[in-house]
Amino acid sequence: MNKQYYLNHSKIDVLFKQNKDDFCVTEIPLYEFSGTGEHLVIKIRKKDLATWDAVEIIAKHLGCRPRDIGYAGLKDKNALTIQSISVHKQYEEKLNSFSHKNIKILSTTYHDNKIKVGHLKGNSFFIRLKRVTVIEANKIQQVLKTITQHGIPNYFGFQRFGIDGDNYKKGKDIIDGKLKEKRRNLSQMYVNAYQSHLFNSWLSSRIEVSKLVAAFEPKVICEKLDLPLDIVKSMKKQAHPFKLLPGDLMSHYPYGKIFHVEALEEEAGKFNLRDRVATGLLAGKKVKKSIDLAYKYEEEFDLETKEDGTRRFAWIFPSEIQSNYKEDKNWFELQFDLPKGSYATEVISELIH
Repeated sequence: MNKQYYLNHSKIDVLFKQNKDDFCVTEIPLYEFSGTGEHLVIKIRKKDLATWDAVEIIAKHLGCRPRDIGYAGLKDKNALTIQSISVHKQYEEKLNSFSHKNIKILSTTYHDNKIKVGHLKGNSFFIRLKRVTVIEANKIQQVLKTITQHGIPNYFGFQRFGIDGDNYKKGKDIIDGKLKEKRRNLSQMYVNAYQSHLFNSWLSSRIEVSKLVAAFEPKVICEKLDLPLDIVKSMKKQAHPFKLLPGDLMSHYPYGKIFHVEALEEEAGKFNLRDRVATGLLAGKKVKKSIDLAYKYEEEFDLETKEDGTRRFAWIFPSEIQSNYKEDKNWFELQFDLPKGSYATEVISELIH
């Protein structure tokens, strides 16, 4: 799938490699740990290991099952990552003798319950771009200003689709009955990849519509998109680059209830103020859907699967953005925070094209 960028600048030619030296991730917990309770919370720093690999290594040392160890999110292998895991405090003494070249115990505390998947607010990232000239650094700074103001599309990153990028095809084949995968975890992973592919395709189509609305006169847009003139004029007035449609499902940002757009201009204004954002469909069972004109663009990507569906932010606003250009080394260093489930690689993708 060729994703639509919402920014129109030309490619910025720099080097970005996702590795432990140039890509660092620190989890932002959903809540403060209480300091008391039956569960030992272990803050770890790992490199060259996926979260599940680290969990298995620690579980083997402690003599427990990997599923006895709780974690809030899976972190990439190709990064230096800091996150908290939990295990019953009966294993605390065994932890004292733990040592591994790729895993460092940074600190421990206690909490009342096991850490569960999703128990995080977001992630903080440090990224280093290399071979950055002064001219390119200035371009990056300009693009960063726009991203700071308007945010970015919340695409799923390439990591979601497997090493060869084609897991979503297997997911489609499973849904269509052309492929059977006996292993439940793999089957679910493939179907989730297909859900993500459909979401990305929907989001790209909506960005394309938004760019057309911004570029052409209302009457031309009406003919191209078969939309009512009054709606097109309302969309033209919207300050944000991602144009809302009647019937869009909005969510309070960064978390909250979802609801359908009724007063289009009012909701567009609140979206521009980052108070709420549009959501996209992850197709499946038991999921609320957009209505009216918004569903006209969602319907193509709406299919029934055995997995539950959900809604996902169509747009996000990176926060705590900081940058530093080191001219002597031709390095451009970035720091920013993202909500859980969002991909730093998509920030870089939009930034440098």
